[in-house]
Amino acid sequence: MRDPDGLLARAGVRGNPDRDQHFLVDDRVLDRLPTYLAEVDGDASHVLEIGPGTGALTDRLLAVAERVTVVERDRELASFLREEFAAEITAGRLTVIAGDALEVDLPTFTASVSNLPYSVSSGITFRLLPEKRPTVLMFQKEFAERMVAEPGTSEYGRLSVSTQHYADVELVEPVPKDAFSPPPAVESAVIRTVPRDPDYEVDDEAFFLRFVKACFTQRRKTIRNAIRNTPHISGLADPDAVVEAADEELLRKRADAMTPAEFASLATLALEESGLEDD
Repeated sequence: MRDPDGLLARAGVRGNPDRDQHFLVDDRVLDRLPTYLAEVDGDASHVLEIGPGTGALTDRLLAVAERVTVVERDRELASFLREEFAAEITAGRLTVIAGDALEVDLPTFTASVSNLPYSVSSGITFRLLPEKRPTVLMFQKEFAERMVAEPGTSEYGRLSVSTQHYADVELVEPVPKDAFSPPPAVESAVIRTVPRDPDYEVDDEAFFLRFVKACFTQRRKTIRNAIRNTPHISGLADPDAVVEAADEELLRKRADAMTPAEFASLATLALEESGLEDD
């Protein structure tokens, strides 16, 4: 395996916190990341990596995957990767895409293993999850804890519901600051997601996610008030009609006590009773 510090030296770069660049350099963590995919029999025929940096994780993914595609927004680093991994590129095993992972067309992939840039981790995650592929992703620890949080806890929120709508989610490893160069200001954690269909029906997924967002903007209020106060977010044409038709027990709850299934049931009712303003 390529030495992470050697890759940094050959690339002639240092991490830049102002640009959200923190290179993962701990060999033990790097070696473990691909194993979390193998533990759930994840298909490694084409692995997507977002934010490869100098390629320390890329190198390890190439050892277990048939093909790897990396997306790197720093064009100098993308050029370095093309030089460092020229043999693998020539062999057709590695593709380097220079660009922003929030904007470029992503390839069809079977799994993603990535140390994500934390400033855009949410946006990238919700590009990946709808693809319904297993992922192993590095996040800021606080963000990771919110992804796996259960109803009734202080960490539970829109992120929890949205993530768990798409997949079974597990925090598999905390990662200390000194695993990175330079060390970030926060602790990190590795999340594994395994796609599955939810145990509830959603007729309009975009509305469901928007409805959840609307309710959590009013997380200290009852669901009754949250529905009435947020038609500018949910898009509901007649929120009062929803309140009149909904179960009183649900209406008395706050968003942070609602399960994803309860949100789905209420969102379905909301569309039936109110419809959307654009309809």
